[in-house]
Amino acid sequence: MNTEDIINQATEMTLHYGPKLVGAIAVWIIGGWIVKAIGKGAEKALSKGGTDPSLMPFLTGIINGLLKVMLVITVLGMLGIEMTSFIAILGAAGLAVGMALSGTLQNFAGGVMILIFKPFKIGDVIDAQGYTGKVSEIQIFNTIMKTPDNKTIIIPNGGLSTSSMINYSTEATRRVDWTIGIGYGDDADKARAVIQRLCDEDARILKDPELFIAVSELADSSVNFAVRAWVNAADYWGVYFDLNEKVYKTFESEGLNIPFPQMDVHVHKDA
Repeated sequence: MNTEDIINQATEMTLHYGPKLVGAIAVWIIGGWIVKAIGKGAEKALSKGGTDPSLMPFLTGIINGLLKVMLVITVLGMLGIEMTSFIAILGAAGLAVGMALSGTLQNFAGGVMILIFKPFKIGDVIDAQGYTGKVSEIQIFNTIMKTPDNKTIIIPNGGLSTSSMINYSTEATRRVDWTIGIGYGDDADKARAVIQRLCDEDARILKDPELFIAVSELADSSVNFAVRAWVNAADYWGVYFDLNEKVYKTFESEGLNIPFPQMDVHVHKDA
């Protein structure tokens, strides 16, 4: 091949591929600018929509990643590269990675769902997956809780997002329930009046809904009263423990008995 042939071949290739290369470069530059603009717009939209700050980087990253993959495929297609096989290989690789990381991806999806729908937030007290505690951190893969005795519990978001859960912090008020027993033969009206007085003296117990006191059970060793009072959620345990102590101390001074299970044993001697 002489010099003239080389020049002719180079000229032909330049004429054939030159416009495609220039177009691909232009699409890459313009497309890159558009991807950045869309990414910034999505970030602003998510911010205005009240999306959780810890979720925003992941959502914007996914959007940018998908747009960049589409841009690369478009540019390679403009250069005449067959993309069918490339897309098939990319899909197979994605499937393999997805199967290998199925548990991790489940936790990731669970974290996204929790951050979007917000069944609980940081500071809420929840009961989930057999644990009760205050939520201290919501990560994309795990939720971290602190138990009342200051243990750290790390719960994967996959199971947390698909199972039942109790959120004790959703409502401003909670109902406190007691079962208070008196002995058979004690004055039931007097016991009811004492319980009523003790509850009325506690300013933390709300007047609306009103206090409920009723005989709920004639048990083996006691006559049981069901006592139900409404309090602010933050006062729940304080009111619960305080009334238990007040009932114990006051019933004794009022001549009311708090019964406990007893067993009489009769011994018979053979004659």
